[in-house]
Amino acid sequence: MLSNIYIENVAVIEKANIDFDNAFNILTGETGAGKSIIIDSINAIMGQRMSRDLIRTGAKSSFISATFSDVSDAAKRVLEECGYEDEDGIYILQRQITASGKNTCKINGRPAPMSVLKNVSSYLINIYGQHEGYDFMTADSHIKYIDALGDYSDIISDYKEKFEIFSGLRKKLNSLKDNIQDRERKIDLLQYQIGEIEQADLHEGELEELEARRTLLNNGERIKTGLAFSYALLAGDDEEGAISILDNVCDTLDDIAEMYPDLKDVTSRLRSAYEEVNDCHYEIRDFLDEVDVDPRELEEVEERYDLIKDLSRKYGETVGEILDFCEAAQNELDELLEFDSNKEILQTEYKQAMTKLVAAAKKLTAAREKTAADFAKAVMEEMRYLDMPNVVMVPSVTKCEYSINGCDRLEFLISANPGEEPKPLSKIASGGELSRIMLAIKTIIAEKDEIATLIFDEIDTGISGSAASKVGRKLRQLSSSHQVICITHQAQIAALADVHLFISKSVSEGRTFTKIKQLDTEERKYEISRIIDGDSPSELSLQHAEEMLNSK
Repeated sequence: MLSNIYIENVAVIEKANIDFDNAFNILTGETGAGKSIIIDSINAIMGQRMSRDLIRTGAKSSFISATFSDVSDAAKRVLEECGYEDEDGIYILQRQITASGKNTCKINGRPAPMSVLKNVSSYLINIYGQHEGYDFMTADSHIKYIDALGDYSDIISDYKEKFEIFSGLRKKLNSLKDNIQDRERKIDLLQYQIGEIEQADLHEGELEELEARRTLLNNGERIKTGLAFSYALLAGDDEEGAISILDNVCDTLDDIAEMYPDLKDVTSRLRSAYEEVNDCHYEIRDFLDEVDVDPRELEEVEERYDLIKDLSRKYGETVGEILDFCEAAQNELDELLEFDSNKEILQTEYKQAMTKLVAAAKKLTAAREKTAADFAKAVMEEMRYLDMPNVVMVPSVTKCEYSINGCDRLEFLISANPGEEPKPLSKIASGGELSRIMLAIKTIIAEKDEIATLIFDEIDTGISGSAASKVGRKLRQLSSSHQVICITHQAQIAALADVHLFISKSVSEGRTFTKIKQLDTEERKYEISRIIDGDSPSELSLQHAEEMLNSK
């Protein structure tokens, strides 16, 4: 819900800090006091266009901050997808507009593009005004609401599953129907690629093996020289070698150890070292015998290495990737070569999928038509309660192309007066009639609507007496499941609110200032009396206002 809105330097509002309850909130006040500025500020937080002309005269910028708590799961999901985490269950949306036209938006202190602010706020607030903000005005939204209201989610899921199968088969079939020349060209290319890879007769790890052998052959003489030098130092040649010297040292220490027992450990370790070095000496000799640098082998290795590197540039960095490419190419080639048989199989599967899709679509259409008819009937009943007994609502269901959402185009047509043909909701001229129709619709879909805050801007225009009282009761009913904020000029509606905010203006030193105050019971009585009787309420109107407050 919208817990608080702070407005600074917007038109006649210098500073205003407004707290709202999760209940039925009413705003009243004299004309021009700033009620519409509050709606403009909320619209600004919702990412709507805000003219810099609304910046208070003399100020460098306007600033608006809205605090939301207990947001719906859908709103929280959208916020998290956009990268914004809640802070103890709170989200704060802010917007600053400078005199130069620069906009700065933030969510929980982090920068937010205007598009994100607009997207996120649409899950938080709905504004219902005289001429704007009705989410039900667009025909495309009607089917969304009917699907949400209807108890047929299993039918929708079944249809979507069958559409996915149908769509996949249609895509495959269209792919197979590419012209023959392209298919033949593709076959030639695949056969060449497969042949080139198979002719190379690759095996996993071969490139690494070649790289190692290539390094050895390119450095063969250096390796052989190093081995020979090392062997000579160990074995000795014209003079005594390291092995012979180490052997002599061990013999000498063995003799001394008999007289000096403390040397036995050192002698033992040296003898072990001698044996290890002697083994290494023989292994070096074996390596020396094995190293044979053949220029012809180096040439063969280089050719093989270049071949594999050339294939890797075309088909994959490693031998494994090249072989995977070859396998995939073979599978694709098999499909192309088996075109006729694959085509017949796909056509059969496609026809079967189409039959199942049509049957699922018929069930979905029937469910939608029933729910739409029940919905229209319920709206007309609500309208009769709201003193509009002549309203006729007709669901118009037409066919469209199959899509993931079905093959139905649903739009509700409205006739507000006898003798008029039902027309799209957007064609209804009277703001008062439209407001009540939207209130009736919202009352019915309230349980399925996850948007927590509903704002009604002068929904009472064009009505009075009994109709106003009934509108007030409907708004109060709606506030049991949603936070309702309503700007009104009707005493019957104001008396039914849980929270009453009074907006007033004053002039000081040639400047206009707006003030917002939450009224207590006694103050509410005088404000409702003012709405009934003008600025100088009579005792009778005060008594009437008190009775209205006590009877809600």
